[in-house]
Amino acid sequence: MKPFTLERPQSPQAAAAAAAQRPGARFIAGGTNLLDLMKLQIETPTHLIDVNGLGLDRIEPATDGGLRIGALVRNTDLAADARVRRDYGVLSRALLAGASGQLRNRATTAGNLLQRTRCPYFYDTDQPCNKRRPGSGCGALSGGMARQLAVIGGSEACIATHPSDMAVAMRALDATVETVRPDGQARRIPIADFHRLPADTPQVETVLQPGELITAVTLPRPIGGTQLYHKVRDRSSYAFALVSVAAIVQRDGAGRVAVGGIAPKPWRVDDADQRLRQGASAAAQALLAGARPTPDNAFKLDLVERTVAAVLAQARATPPAGTTGSAS
Repeated sequence: MKPFTLERPQSPQAAAAAAAQRPGARFIAGGTNLLDLMKLQIETPTHLIDVNGLGLDRIEPATDGGLRIGALVRNTDLAADARVRRDYGVLSRALLAGASGQLRNRATTAGNLLQRTRCPYFYDTDQPCNKRRPGSGCGALSGGMARQLAVIGGSEACIATHPSDMAVAMRALDATVETVRPDGQARRIPIADFHRLPADTPQVETVLQPGELITAVTLPRPIGGTQLYHKVRDRSSYAFALVSVAAIVQRDGAGRVAVGGIAPKPWRVDDADQRLRQGASAAAQALLAGARPTPDNAFKLDLVERTVAAVLAQARATPPAGTTGSAS
């Protein structure tokens, strides 16, 4: 790990201003992803800004009847919150499907959104990776292994997937990310627009500007329905998704579906939501329109349809309720 300096600002605005003034600075809270990357010298910040003391760790009612989740709320606390379990069950189940209890005790809401890909070529500094070292190439697209990687939304530069379970549920819930800029101005970013597709700049993963700090995530007024999260992975725990599905299904069959494990961002398509009444095949066809799988991960196309089908079957058998469902 390379040397760095550390400071603890007294307000979110001060933290954002400090980050803008120090090239190479990074915010740190739980550190469950950043510290690992620093040990591998994939991330080499010269200055860390500790944001743990900024009072961003509360879950509060929003003015529109929704819920405002502070950026520093720990994943364990968010999953266990009675309001989340009752009104946003898909979020609670997605959080419990991720990582381990120890990591959830440290990981934060903002950090979960900002965690970086687990692509093996990103983590192996002896391999080319345009996300880690722009212009070096993509090991996965140069004859490498791509089983875990994206089948849609990627580019000729990168097919890494976003690893978050929480973000998939928040995409299904139409969450909004709140931030503060270095000049003190607040911004609200729909989660649909928060993560960027790689195109030819895969190292730029979000729409955040230099120094911009996430302060909260807001969920809109509850919409009810049966809320489910189903995660397919290579082992039963502590593994990232091959395919995951967050679904909110109403009694009449209408609903929303977001998918993880297949794209560089949580994947949701309006046409798939519209086709959900027609069944898993129709919804999956819309979700995967334009997919470009590799021979290694073409199986994900069938797996998406089967996972959506499993979720819809479970929704039909499950009455809408706060925490009924699966996080398996």
